[in-house]
Amino acid sequence: MQGKQNVITGLKELLVTELSSVDQYFVHSQMYHNWGYSKLYERIDHERQDEIGHSTLLIARILFLGGIPDVAGRDALRIGADVPAMLHNDLLTEYDVATALKRVIAICELEQDYVTRNMLIKLLDDTEQDHAHWLEQQLGLIEAIGLPNYLQSQQ
Repeated sequence: MQGKQNVITGLKELLVTELSSVDQYFVHSQMYHNWGYSKLYERIDHERQDEIGHSTLLIARILFLGGIPDVAGRDALRIGADVPAMLHNDLLTEYDVATALKRVIAICELEQDYVTRNMLIKLLDDTEQDHAHWLEQQLGLIEAIGLPNYLQSQQ
């Protein structure tokens, strides 16, 4: 099926953001693992796997609509130097992904591509309700109980 070019272009741009998230989560998860924060490692590695799933859906949809996915493009990564910076940077990335998803959802609605729109709405829900919300909670916990207590709870 041949999709609308602006939908395909939007999906390709989303793929860049998702693959960038995969890379950032990969580096952060390995940093957590190296520092002995096993709970953070497990959660962020899970987020990395979720982002791989999102990327897989986007690639499949781009191909279905007649496009060619570009898996080489990346946004600049935000690698933190410590746990609060890493969580904050991951949250900024999730906010960027949510903004991009909303923009492409609007394009899909304009072009009446409701199947792609529905797929992206599911990704947006996961981005906002699972990824971003969890990161906001962690930053709130650091503020509420202090960084040393938070870090102790992540071993």
